[in-house]
Amino acid sequence: MSFAAWNGFVSPLRHTSAMGSCLTGGHYVWWTVDAPDARTALTLLPPYVAERTEPIEARPVGIP
Repeated sequence: MSFAAWNGFVSPLRHTSAMGSCLTGGHYVWWTVDAPDARTALTLLPPYVAERTEPIEARPVGIP
């Protein structure tokens, strides 16, 4: 159902690479996007996918 949700949905995320856990037995996909807030980031996803997505803010961290 999640893959079908992309049919006809216009997004800059379409046809790009994403990190996924499918090949290791999971059902998670991660995209890294630049957005001013979580709500804007979720608009990049089809509604079916966005409703099941937890947006997480992350920033670069220097490791000494």
